[in-house]
Amino acid sequence: MKRISLFPLSLILLLSLSAFAQGKPDPAAQAKPATTADKPATPCAADEAEALQKAVQNPVASLISVPVQNNSNFSIGPYHRTQDVLNIQPVIPAHISENWNLITRIIQPIVWQPYPNQNTGGEYGLGDMNPTFFLSPAKPGKLIWGVGPTFIIPTATSDITGQGQFSLGPSVVVLTQPKPWTIGALASNVWSVAGESGRAPVNQFLLQYFINYNMKKGWYITLQPIITANWMASSGNVWTVPFGGGIGRIMKLGFQPVNLTAQFYGNAVTPAGGSPWSMRLQIAFLFPKFTKAQEKMMMEMKLKQLEQEQQAPPKK
Repeated sequence: MKRISLFPLSLILLLSLSAFAQGKPDPAAQAKPATTADKPATPCAADEAEALQKAVQNPVASLISVPVQNNSNFSIGPYHRTQDVLNIQPVIPAHISENWNLITRIIQPIVWQPYPNQNTGGEYGLGDMNPTFFLSPAKPGKLIWGVGPTFIIPTATSDITGQGQFSLGPSVVVLTQPKPWTIGALASNVWSVAGESGRAPVNQFLLQYFINYNMKKGWYITLQPIITANWMASSGNVWTVPFGGGIGRIMKLGFQPVNLTAQFYGNAVTPAGGSPWSMRLQIAFLFPKFTKAQEKMMMEMKLKQLEQEQQAPPKK
């Protein structure tokens, strides 16, 4: 089967969207008269941007988001093939009581898996779906946390793009957000309980720590390595331990908030034939819940923008 690489498409999409967003004037800036164009953003706008930045970096925030994340794992096997995993991973919070939120996080991979012992060919299709359900306090303190079950559902369309087992286990996330940082970790372990006969049993661990340093204009520096352990593997092939990080920016495409990130990781420890380094590109579409005051402010900004466009002299 001819290889279909998702990485070039993702890279082109990210670069195009970033350039488009850079070229689009910020609505808040458009709403200001020319005589005050060099003034800083209003406190309300700055507070809104900071709140959105914190919510994006909090896995259990009350923020609907739809990240589309491409992971390119390079130089796999003796023929140095490249694996591509495109994750579609919506996050949907629900307010189930006065004191508790339920955050549903689903990861559905679309995988290009090259044949590791051939210099051409591979399989392209769905990977195994990974839904997680976090129960989290609706009004957390300085320490934010969530806990709940995670599942691996065998939705893969090929034997080599999934494990063929139904697995489940606990998952927990803990974080804190002292300005200008977000620091936390997410951990889970799953065990197979049913699945295809003849497929290997599953007992695997995942730890993702995240450290974000937030800067002005929505920019941030991020470290989000995913450490995994396959407890069923032979000695020397259990751990994958990456190191690295990247940069991101929260911006608006028109009035649609998005989060763009580009990250690079090298694997200090990897199983035999594993990838020595990888690249992660992501665009996340954000759907924050606005208060009535924020909705009124956005409408006023849009009206001022339209008035300015009508009053502006025609271009020669």
